[in-house]
Amino acid sequence: MPRHPLPIETWPDAETARSSRLFSALELPCGLTLPDRTWVPAMVPWRASADGLVTPEVLDWYRRLADGRPGALVVEATGIRELASGPLLRIGHERYLPGLAQLVDAVREASAGHTRLFIQLIDFLAIRRRPSPERFFGRYLALREAHREAAQAAQPGLDRDDDEAVRAVLLRLPPAALERALDARELEALSVGQRERVSDTWLPHIARLPQILPQLFADAAARAQRAGFDGVELHYAHAYTMASFLSRLNTRDDGYGGSGAARARLPLEVFAAVRARVGPRYAVGCRLLGEEVIAGGSNLSDAQHYACAFGQAGFDFLSISRGGKFEDARQPAVGQAAYPYTGASGQAAMPSVFGDEPPFGLNLPLAAGVRRALREAQLATPVVAAGGLNSFTLMEQALADGDTDLCGAARQSLADPDWWEKLRSGRGAEIQRCLYTNYCEALDQRHLQVTCQLWDRLSSDGSAASLSPDGRRRLEAPPDGWRTRSRGS
Repeated sequence: MPRHPLPIETWPDAETARSSRLFSALELPCGLTLPDRTWVPAMVPWRASADGLVTPEVLDWYRRLADGRPGALVVEATGIRELASGPLLRIGHERYLPGLAQLVDAVREASAGHTRLFIQLIDFLAIRRRPSPERFFGRYLALREAHREAAQAAQPGLDRDDDEAVRAVLLRLPPAALERALDARELEALSVGQRERVSDTWLPHIARLPQILPQLFADAAARAQRAGFDGVELHYAHAYTMASFLSRLNTRDDGYGGSGAARARLPLEVFAAVRARVGPRYAVGCRLLGEEVIAGGSNLSDAQHYACAFGQAGFDFLSISRGGKFEDARQPAVGQAAYPYTGASGQAAMPSVFGDEPPFGLNLPLAAGVRRALREAQLATPVVAAGGLNSFTLMEQALADGDTDLCGAARQSLADPDWWEKLRSGRGAEIQRCLYTNYCEALDQRHLQVTCQLWDRLSSDGSAASLSPDGRRRLEAPPDGWRTRSRGS
């Protein structure tokens, strides 16, 4: 049962909303003006084609989010490299531009030009699915001398040079013996799947990341600019490459790890390359962790240090998140990959009503801490807060208290894409409020098309809505006012 009920909200009338801080304009350092402080963070809906192209379902998704006319809308994490990543958008080649330009046009039309559109640029390293023991020992394990010794100790007389026989013995070893025979990374590869880290500098392609990533991000940002996006959000958060460079767990010894300054070096070089390519009047911000919520990971003090360095460099905004790491992810089933939003750090990234603490505004103190450090350093870089922001009162108070400059709401915007317009026009009582059960997150975990448990399968005229391939879920939110009309009918 949920531990935390939704707080009771007194919704503003139209005049109060229009004169509020939430619906006041904000100019970014680059000169781009946001019409108000409402922000929809990036969400991956898994609607792209298998090779990363924009589909009609992608257009429908963003068109529907734009119907509510948020001040800013961030398109999902979009891969900057030509790597197979399933139905995730990509921007690593010119062939993606026509579809992305269509997406820009769809949002412009749906929001009547109100919404500023950003695209989140992401890089990620390889991660394998958890193998069966048979597959791991028969195919993936690179045999070392320690493996041969362990196999020979378990079966005296074994020909230690017979790879097939050694692998067969290792497969049969009891857990205690196996833990002695395998090193920590091999045990991890067996139990959760092999995962690359930015500190694996013995791998040539990992060692070269500082040389290749600035150019790749700059190329991607230039494509976004040509497609018509108002700006880009560099993904420096959660479990992915750039956040891993910023992490205290980054132990690279080549000048890109270890100290705080060294960990920030590549993120700053990426930004410099992007800025040089797109120019000073194009919005470039980033998603940044306020803390990692893992053992030995980065904390708010680190985030404040990075924020000030980024503000000094000229970032146009910092969108603050929390957690979402691989290090504490739950063990996946055989044949599945680890998912970074299943452990304690993942629950911190997407707090729910089932957690120990109410999820409503739970991560605001991190945004407030980052913003405070910026202002103390005489830096005016705007900060975006997110995480359980589901009411006008909560957001307006956060803005009044100086905890944030912009208010992001992903799950609430998914539950009711029209909620921003309903707030603005004094129709708060009509808002479908997110229940924060993370139904959507469970679909994301399985790379299924993301939907909301509140959506109905029928449209307002009674015809069948567009459904997922299995016929179980509606693919877009019901139209504005549908639930109100249905209740009155």
